[in-house]
Amino acid sequence: MSKNNKRNKNQRKNEITRGIFTVLEKEPEKSFNYKQIAAKIGVVDTNDRNTLIKRLVELKEKKRILEEGRGSYKAVASTKTYHTGTVDITGRGNAYIVVEGLDDDVFVPFNKLKKAFHRDVVEVYIFPRRKGKKLEGEITKIVSRDKTSFVGIVDMQKDFAFVRPTDYRMYTDIFVPKSKFSNAEDGDKVIVEINEWPDNADSPFGTITQVLGKPGEHNTEIHSILAQYGLPYEFPVEVDMFANTLDTSIKEEEIAKRRDLRETLTFTIDPKDAKDFDDALSFKILENGNYEIGIHIADVSHYLKTDTILDDEAYDRATSVYLVDRVVPMLPEVLSNNACSLRPNEEKYTFSAIFEIDENTVIKNEWFGRTVINSDQRFAYEEAQHIIETGKGLIPMEISIRDGAYTVGDEIVDATLTMDHLAKIMRDKRMQQGAISFDKIEVRFNLNEKMEPEGVYFKESKDANKLIEEFMLLANRRVAQFIGKQKPVKTFVYRVHDEPNEDKLMALNGIISRFGHKLDFKDKKSISNSLNQLLEDVKGKKEQNLVDTLAIRSMSKAIYTVDNIGHYGLAFDYYTHFTSPIRRYPDVMVHRLLQHYLDGGETPKTEPYEIKCKHSSDMESLAANAERDSIKYMQIKFMEDHQDQEFVGVISGVTEWGLYVEIIENKCEGMVRIRDIKDDYYTFDEKEYAIVGERTKKTYQLGDEVIVMVKSTDLIKRHLDFSLIGKNA
Repeated sequence: MSKNNKRNKNQRKNEITRGIFTVLEKEPEKSFNYKQIAAKIGVVDTNDRNTLIKRLVELKEKKRILEEGRGSYKAVASTKTYHTGTVDITGRGNAYIVVEGLDDDVFVPFNKLKKAFHRDVVEVYIFPRRKGKKLEGEITKIVSRDKTSFVGIVDMQKDFAFVRPTDYRMYTDIFVPKSKFSNAEDGDKVIVEINEWPDNADSPFGTITQVLGKPGEHNTEIHSILAQYGLPYEFPVEVDMFANTLDTSIKEEEIAKRRDLRETLTFTIDPKDAKDFDDALSFKILENGNYEIGIHIADVSHYLKTDTILDDEAYDRATSVYLVDRVVPMLPEVLSNNACSLRPNEEKYTFSAIFEIDENTVIKNEWFGRTVINSDQRFAYEEAQHIIETGKGLIPMEISIRDGAYTVGDEIVDATLTMDHLAKIMRDKRMQQGAISFDKIEVRFNLNEKMEPEGVYFKESKDANKLIEEFMLLANRRVAQFIGKQKPVKTFVYRVHDEPNEDKLMALNGIISRFGHKLDFKDKKSISNSLNQLLEDVKGKKEQNLVDTLAIRSMSKAIYTVDNIGHYGLAFDYYTHFTSPIRRYPDVMVHRLLQHYLDGGETPKTEPYEIKCKHSSDMESLAANAERDSIKYMQIKFMEDHQDQEFVGVISGVTEWGLYVEIIENKCEGMVRIRDIKDDYYTFDEKEYAIVGERTKKTYQLGDEVIVMVKSTDLIKRHLDFSLIGKNA
């Protein structure tokens, strides 16, 4: 028998075996004879029928199925092969089903997707596992769709159109009848809503709900990114109208209910282009020599009342979205940029955490509650950094956010320097307790009036940033601790971060060893210390961004929940988000719960809060994806103007279809496709994170420095392809 015939025979035998299990386990209480099974799986051929009978006997003898009566078979009751999981579509159209509780994801080939899309929740049938093979299965039912709206490009015909989705994981186009065009024209980028997918139709049927514009235009592409993740870019008219009717004036009767801090030295430190200032610091030296430091947060919950359309909209959004050229706020401008923005020389309602701290940052007293403040000054991070570095109050013109150079009063200079000193002590203590310091490089763009990138720069976290960070961490931690330690246990919203998966850390260790680094797995503290040492050692080196990214990916994902397990990355037993209610809905929930308990209220039920936490975590993830896509879009737009230039890059990923290369000087990442490397035939070596030339044995490995040029850019699909010139000598 030829190899092909043998392979085909084995393949048919496997298909029949899978068919047997599909039938028996779909209805595990029933028994079936071979004729019934043959009819259900479409066996009509004599050879196939004989194979079916033979396999039934073999499976019975191996005790993988039961024979109830003569020639009547049923599934083994203890074998659970139907699971519920989430679809993860690959670039090639196949899928993996991620099932909670299973060690391995379930591979599902394209022809067994049963019309499921990326991130749908499905029921999957798992085939009996063959020795040495990956877990495989087929989708038997769609439990719930992740989404039914997609971004795509219109391909207009005479009386109908097809919309070709721009997401590579969406494997089918969508048929749109003429009556549902919504003024779209050929080539437009649109949002299409899937209405149905008839059994006999190759494509689902849909309606064009919104025309985004012409592909490649800036606003079209930014709005496409938001639409892809179901994120809005404007407020409904009725929400804006409701927000504009709010009384945002400061009233004496409300001030009387609050702790009055209008005479206490208070200031804000924010990015120079910030419009919403949601936190301020106050500073006072007490008679006993200790410091009274207040962390004052905009009292959003004073204006944002439950059971209003404004609150419903804020909850739906759950977070502000930060794209390269704009912020899509969680709250309308009347609150985010006006009433709740702690602008200088304006009275504002705040929610505060106030601490008496000694010179060693030991907390002697703490107080939480509603306050009123009047900020004395607003600083940009660069200005505060200048004060820290020089110890003086003269702000030069080149970094001033005012009309020119100016001088800061001694009182604010002393406060800034003292708080910087205290922040450094607090940070050192965190590091000693096992906190991990992720200072990942953030890519930013200099944009002209047409929103075109003229240059790339990197956002660096300096002492002024870390000063603010430490006091925000202090407030978040102590608020969580204040509620979390109370007995009986009270419902609360926590920000938690689980310990990293050891397999992911081992994989990280394998990669970083190529650069001469290693992790210490002796115990939890050793892992944290060696991670920090790794992040410190790679600073300024070619592999920094790669290692930073891989280290973050090896970590668990921080989420919101009512079940407190602590925060691994910060080394805190209790942690929450209290400090940014303008841009995060969980902070609003924390403010409401904290005030409820300060007023002596009983603990509410946990279930509604856990649902809100899950929604907030999901929306945070979508917003982060949209931000990454907008950066990728702008990087491609930037590289369009550098087509003839050679760049030095680092191989940041290796796959069977090519190399991902990150340019060192601007962090733009693109792909060198393996088919485009012409000097040899290269194969993928998964274990070595490399591709190897069959003839020359030339190797391109993760972390290698290479020289590349731009081959092609595609703003619409957000693809950047490089041509490989060679290794950087």
